[in-house]
Order: sequence, then C-alpha cells, then structure tokens
Amino acid sequence: MAEDFSLENLPYGSVRRKSGAPPRLCVALGSNAVELAALADRLPGVPRELVDAPNLDRLLATDASTWSSLRAALQAALADGAPHEACVPLERAIPCLPFTVGDYVDFYSSLEHATNLGRMFRPDSEPLLPNWRHLPVGYHGRSGTVVVSGTPIRRPVGQRPGAGGPTWGPSRRLDLELELAYVIGGPPNALGEPIPIEHARERIFGFLLLNDWSARDIQAWEYQPLGPFLGKSFATSLSPWVVPLAALEPSRVRSPPQHPEPLEYLRGDEPWGLDVELEVALQPGGQAPHTISRTNARELYWTPVQQLAHASSNGATVRPGDLFASGTISGPERGSQGSMIELTWNGERPLRLDGTSRTFLEDGDTITITGWSPAGDPERRIGFGAVRGTILGV
Repeated sequence: MAEDFSLENLPYGSVRRKSGAPPRLCVALGSNAVELAALADRLPGVPRELVDAPNLDRLLATDASTWSSLRAALQAALADGAPHEACVPLERAIPCLPFTVGDYVDFYSSLEHATNLGRMFRPDSEPLLPNWRHLPVGYHGRSGTVVVSGTPIRRPVGQRPGAGGPTWGPSRRLDLELELAYVIGGPPNALGEPIPIEHARERIFGFLLLNDWSARDIQAWEYQPLGPFLGKSFATSLSPWVVPLAALEPSRVRSPPQHPEPLEYLRGDEPWGLDVELEVALQPGGQAPHTISRTNARELYWTPVQQLAHASSNGATVRPGDLFASGTISGPERGSQGSMIELTWNGERPLRLDGTSRTFLEDGDTITITGWSPAGDPERRIGFGAVRGTILGV
C-alpha cells in the first residue's frame, strides 16, 4: 500500500524531539518528521527564517507564490531522501499545534448531517431551515481550546435540561464530530473588503483533520436563540499535519449540485469538492478499536471557497492562522455518519461493540479519526495522519 507521507504530499507540522525540547517546523516524509532548519542550506532562494522556525506562523504570513517556491525546493532537496541528522522518527516525535490558531469558524456544510438533525429534532417540519441552501451556516468557536491530537479531553460540566428545570453536572451525551478543516494564509484583507470567491483559493494554505467535541445535552439547553456556546467551546482536537492545498489538487472533484443556485458572490466554476476518505474508530478503555464510521468529504454541499467568500462577505478581516472547519461530515448510507448522535439516532439505536455498546462517549473511550486521498491515482495516497483524543472523567 502506498505510504501516507510521500514526496507528493510533504505535509507541514511542528514537533519536539523530546519533552522540553523546542518545537521545530517539519515536513513528514515516510516514517520521519524532517526538520526544515537542517535543510536550510539545501533550499536555494528560500529565506532561512521561513524554515528555521518553531511552526508555520511565518510561512502562513507570506503568500501563495512563496508557498509554491518552498514546496518545489523541498521536493528537490528530498528527492533522494532526507539527511539523517534532520530526521525524527514519527513514533518518537512529540506533536505540537502546527500553527498559532487565530479565529476559529465552524460551518454546517453537510446536507446529510443537517437533514438528519432536522428530522431528529423537528420531525413534523421540513428538516432543513429556510436559509440552509442559500448560505454556508457557521458560528465562531473558541480558538483557545483547539488542541493537538493526543491531548486528553476532560468531560465538560454544565447545565443540562431536565423535567423540572436544568441540573448541573457532567455531560451525559458527549459526542464527536468528524470534520475536515483548513488554515488560512496570506496577507489579511482590509477591514470592509470582502475576499471574492475567485481569489479565495489564494488564501487556503492547507487542510487538516478536526474533531469538534460536543456536549449534546449542554448544547440542547443553551443554544437558543444565539447558537452554540459551552456545549462546544470546551475542546476541539486538530491533527498535527497540514496537507498543502497543492498536494490535493488531483483530489479536487465536482461537489454535489446546489439547488437553488446560490447568490452570485457564492458562485464559482472550478471543482472544489475534495475526494478524501475518512474513518472514525472508537476504542473503549482496555479494548481493541472498532471502526464505527466511513465517509468521504466529496459529499459536502458547501465548499471551502464558498465558506471563505461568505465569511468575509461583510468585510470581516481574515488573517493568517485562522482555522475554518467543515462541520460534521456525514454520508447517506448507514455507518457513514460523522457523529454518535446520528450513528445511534439520538441514542435510540446503540452501537454494538464486542461485549459492550455505546450511545454516547464514556470515560476512557478513545476516538481516532483518519483520512487519506487517492489523489486521482490508485498508486498514490495523500495521507492526513490521525487526530486522536481520550475522554477523561471529571
């Protein structure tokens, strides 16, 4: 099987060689993280300060032409392999957040997910609210609780709905959300100046896997009328490797048809669906992992460039390091849903595992999301790595 981290991929990340060591900007190649500072003399025309860095922040502040030049230089320098002194075995590398997260925006872009929740909670009404097919619905999350893969997740405490009024305690309906995210780069747009959809791709640096943990009971009580708050803001897990947009160019496909046709500022001619296979595994404490969901990001109704064009359409400034996420990705078949609330239909159909079952997540459970793209070629594989988190009790 083709490896995840090939020369055609070269995802960026930040790792420590050992606990307490400074983080270093790297690319993943084969089974190693390759420190870019050690390659600086092999990268003609690339400013040393871009690669001799702890993370992606400096590179994100440049522009698409700089990203392209660095990628070409890295592919040339690593064509015959990486020097030993630059390599950190991935199994020993300690991952860090690959960039400083600025604003965090989470969308609601899956037609299947939105329809499922609408049928679940509004069974006597149209499942989609009137605005859903006209704009990419989203909300601003909390960037301060975005954490790198492997960080334990403490079960949140909050107000939960009850027959006699709200009660206070640990969430009983803790959930995962399978998402694809992307990080913004390039100079900020001026306040009051939207980013046109035809220029949105110039601001998308690369893609990651994301798990937007959700406390469904806390969320259900608090979200009306202003939307998600404490049921979402306690933790969001991010994969450690950023797959460059350039590596995913062969993975771009036509997204599903949009009816009605969106307003002009959301129209584009290029294919912006992404053929990315996604899996979710649930591992109860002390047991083997079980694959509970398989789906594909190509089914997302709203595309990344539409999301970015809409988010800036009122003139809001978008800055390097801003993180945008797709929202839960679900497919039409049973077992292709990206959340426990859908997989168990609001807890009515428990998932049967070996000797146990789940409606929502329990303490000690580990969720692992993996993703890869065939990149238009069965002999190739553009891997995203994994985003993983284990639930801790209060």
